[in-house]
Amino acid sequence: MKIFSVYNIKGGVGKTTTSVNLAYLSAAAGAQTLIWDLDPQGGTSYYLCVKPKIKGGSEELLQSKTRTMAQLRMTGYPNLDLLPSDLSYRHLDAQLAKTAKPTQGLERLVAPLAKQYDHLFVDCPPGLSLVTENVFQMTDVLLVPMIPTPLSLRAYNRLVQFLVKRRTKKLRVLPFFNMVNLDKPIHRVVTRNISEKHPIFLKNSIPESTLMEAMGVKRSPVFTYARDSIEAESIRLLWQEIMERDKA
Repeated sequence: MKIFSVYNIKGGVGKTTTSVNLAYLSAAAGAQTLIWDLDPQGGTSYYLCVKPKIKGGSEELLQSKTRTMAQLRMTGYPNLDLLPSDLSYRHLDAQLAKTAKPTQGLERLVAPLAKQYDHLFVDCPPGLSLVTENVFQMTDVLLVPMIPTPLSLRAYNRLVQFLVKRRTKKLRVLPFFNMVNLDKPIHRVVTRNISEKHPIFLKNSIPESTLMEAMGVKRSPVFTYARDSIEAESIRLLWQEIMERDKA
């Protein structure tokens, strides 16, 4: 099972829309796909019309990895399941700290799912925490959506500094620009300069768009109501590039 985690230190950069749309594409291509809404805000669960609730909360979820399977929910889309959010996830840091191996608790939790799924997408909460370290420990590909602004670049630099000290050997980091508006001079300058100077960044980006914002109203991936749009095509190209990079 390949684990893709969508993460940024900053909030409001489009982690949830990215997670939902990429997971949808993965499932549509025939891969058995699971998306884990790890953010206690429950945005992914909302978009996929699933109640953000885990029976017994995160504490019970961590107690036995065999209980994870019972918490999975169907989304209504072929090959795509969801492990919902829960408000108790806000206590995950403290609960993981009490375990014998605090940075490996989430990795142990998802291990049994490898027999059932090809791809796992994790919609991560923002910030740097013990939960974040668990995400880094279990992740194969860390997708980092960024708005092309100086503050986003600063947050990305902080992430790089953190990973240099703690990164696991299997973790591959793939940053890309999201919510791009090329009518804004700062967006044009940042996307052009960063892409030229830092080949680690994905070449494809996702535009700022009211169609993407409409996911909150439609409560579904953008492909279900705007399949032939520029926005949908940008996500297809991004996913294609991610897969190509992962094979390289």
